[in-house]
Amino acid sequence: MRQKLRLKHSVASAMFAGALAASSPLWAQVAPPEAETEQNGAEQAPAPETHQDFEADLTEAELRARHLDGLFERLAEPENPDWQRIQGQIWAAWSQSGSASMDLLMNRAEWAMEDRDYETALTHLNDLVRLAPNFAEGWNKRATVYFLQGEYGASVADIQKTLLLEPRHFGALSGLGIILDRLGDKKGALTAYRRVVELHPNMEPAQEAIRRLAPDVDGREL
Repeated sequence: MRQKLRLKHSVASAMFAGALAASSPLWAQVAPPEAETEQNGAEQAPAPETHQDFEADLTEAELRARHLDGLFERLAEPENPDWQRIQGQIWAAWSQSGSASMDLLMNRAEWAMEDRDYETALTHLNDLVRLAPNFAEGWNKRATVYFLQGEYGASVADIQKTLLLEPRHFGALSGLGIILDRLGDKKGALTAYRRVVELHPNMEPAQEAIRRLAPDVDGREL
């Protein structure tokens, strides 16, 4: 196991702030269809667009984004009894790279991680993030391996990249909270955990971390 990399709190917090700043949507808006004209040149009013027509005009990435938006809306409901299934659907969507070859690299990395063969896992994940740099889960998975190796600096860097690609990644945010907490940056950790709870109010470990950290960061009531 590699020697644990120590970070200054200010550096870790700055990386976190940069990751959260990139929270704008990553998909383009669909332009409305232009009106068609008849062959004789006279303008013809466009036929009403159906939901099915609109769906057909969307790209695969846009359909995926719409699907995730709907799942996150439901996940954010504190009283939703179905949150575990929705959480699983979000993870499933995040795990789809869109390429069978990239999925194979991810699977091989996960198998190596299960065997605690982190060097082999990193070999596959290095190839994955190089070949598919816009696949957020590849960066998140490599961040996890670095974390397991105690390489907190490298892990935070990959978490930052994950959040640039998917700002709602509550798994990456949770990992960031754990790392900052271990480094003694309670304020940064609390910020990360509170963002987790905004996205996923039923994530109890984050709620527990907030209850533990808030008195020290926010002050205790007299």
